[in-house]
Amino acid sequence: MPLQRIVRVCLEHPTSVVCVAGVETLVDIYGSVPEGTETFEVYGTPGVDIYISPDMERGRERADTRRWHFDASLEIIVVMNSPSNDLNDSHVQISYHSSREPLPLAYAVLYLTCIDISLDCDLNCEGRQDGNFVDKRQWVWGPRGYGAILLVNCDRDDLSCGVQDNDDQHVRCLQDLEDMSVMVLRMQGPAALFDDHKLVLHTSSYDAERARVFHVCGPEDTCEAYRHVLGHDKVSYEVPRFHGDEERFFVEGLSFPDAGFTGLISFHVTLLDDSNEAFSASPIFTDTVVFRVAPWIMTPSTLLPLEVYVCRVRNNTCFVDAVAELARKAGCKLTICPQDENRNDRWIQDEMELGYIQAPHKTLPVVFDSPRNGELQDFPYKRILGPDFGYVTREPRDRSVSGLDSFGNLEVSPPVVANGKEYPLGRILIGGNLPGSSGRRVTQVVRDFLHAQKVQPPVELFVDWLAVGHVDEFLSFVPAPNGKGFRMLLTSPGACFKLFQEKRKCGHGRALLFQGVLDNEQVKTVSINQVLSNEGLISYNKFVQSCIDWNREVLKRELGLAECDIIDVPQLFKTERKKAVAFFPDLVNMLVLGKYLGIPKPFGPIIDGRCCLEEKVRSLLEPLGLHCTFIDDFTPYHMLHGEVHCGTNVRRKPFSFKWWNMVP
Repeated sequence: MPLQRIVRVCLEHPTSVVCVAGVETLVDIYGSVPEGTETFEVYGTPGVDIYISPDMERGRERADTRRWHFDASLEIIVVMNSPSNDLNDSHVQISYHSSREPLPLAYAVLYLTCIDISLDCDLNCEGRQDGNFVDKRQWVWGPRGYGAILLVNCDRDDLSCGVQDNDDQHVRCLQDLEDMSVMVLRMQGPAALFDDHKLVLHTSSYDAERARVFHVCGPEDTCEAYRHVLGHDKVSYEVPRFHGDEERFFVEGLSFPDAGFTGLISFHVTLLDDSNEAFSASPIFTDTVVFRVAPWIMTPSTLLPLEVYVCRVRNNTCFVDAVAELARKAGCKLTICPQDENRNDRWIQDEMELGYIQAPHKTLPVVFDSPRNGELQDFPYKRILGPDFGYVTREPRDRSVSGLDSFGNLEVSPPVVANGKEYPLGRILIGGNLPGSSGRRVTQVVRDFLHAQKVQPPVELFVDWLAVGHVDEFLSFVPAPNGKGFRMLLTSPGACFKLFQEKRKCGHGRALLFQGVLDNEQVKTVSINQVLSNEGLISYNKFVQSCIDWNREVLKRELGLAECDIIDVPQLFKTERKKAVAFFPDLVNMLVLGKYLGIPKPFGPIIDGRCCLEEKVRSLLEPLGLHCTFIDDFTPYHMLHGEVHCGTNVRRKPFSFKWWNMVP
């Protein structure tokens, strides 16, 4: 238990002191001692506990058990546990004695006024047996951890307001309060104490930039009652005299964890003695609470889908219809971005990533808007941001971005265990270059943001060999009924050549790829024999396979995967400007809606009336209980170096696991 402060007693006149319930006061009796003092006695009125601490080894003893030898090393500690009814209604008396005198040499009296002050919030102690004994000044991760949580109030509950709620210093509607955390200041004790004392709520200027506090100053059912008292340029607030036992405050986060900001924010209440007009107010006691700003969390493709997004452009009507049918089967809401809003930018996966933030009292979906800023750049802010749907973005100051800053290059694994460490919310996967090389990487501000969230530590993969450069071009995750609960799909030129060699061996070497591609005169059919005799294509795909294999080893190590957790999906690539693009529609670039998969139709060789690539994929995935639907994306997407996943986006159900229960 921390000491409140040191109080010195005086023989000439009684000393009055304010103490806080449950907080120790160290009494100094050595500054004014009668000459000849050998021993002393200490007594207190009922409700005052007094202890003597002779030395570190012996601990402390109750002071009223005997007369004590006068020794400057002794410490006298006073504690009161209940607030006073009136000023100075308790006291401590110290009597000084000498063996040569029958009566005390002198008396000293310390008058006490006890108040109970606490700054409280939901410390999220559910399940802890010792929930009343946690240190509010600390924030502890894990299932036995504790600590208050703030949401970044990044939605817009009042649609008539032109900015997000975290950019607004007013409470525009009562629904806004649901996104905030409650902080309560409690005080019990004589009201007269505040004739010459005051309570000040305060924070640092650093934290004031990252959180805002509203004081309830009237009926809670009116927006006008919520006064902005801390945040931005406001770092302290003198609390008006109480009209009851408590004052309520609402706290909102303004900024997500990021480079230079761990997410921890502290608020303090300090009791100040303002009784001496000749001096500035002096602090008596400070209580502190610490909040952690909730991280932004991504959702893997294995979680339950809730809503599918797709853009309608001039040549993708059949594609949109196919996605709509898949969403219907999966029981998902479908949102179509019309052409007048997307201006023919169809890459909705690249524009945004849909995640969420969570506190014990509220879960809020939040869209992370990528810095790519294509023709879809206004869609997340203008159409998704709204009541109970938040928004966040990160853009470099110099606005220099590459194709790797599109969010097809931002994925997350399902929960994994790797190298003895649990990742119950999975790990973020971003594409970059080989370690130490100077190729393309995700812009620093996005990488800083992702790393600062802590709960899904990113893994950087090698994608600079790809023309577009996105991780979704060579991997995806699908749910599975056994093992880890998922399988990772990796593109595999080796598996494709093996399949084609088997088909040629069975006499199907003349079977053609790209038969049936509609309305595209640029595409010429090619036979299995032609593919297998194309030395340039074979050589280039060996290089591609080596790049995928490098990533495979990284993924096995960083996600704790075994070979049985990986499915190799047949796929070939070709080179354009010394970078790889899919030779036929990229099969792993799929839309995963529970057990329903929307897979790019590969237009592979037709054997016995069936596409052998489709049949191979079915044989790999349908034993897992998955339903494969092959969607023709050839002209509107594949020819533009994208596929089904690139052209769709999904809002998913949050994890059942609570992020604060993990240990980063």
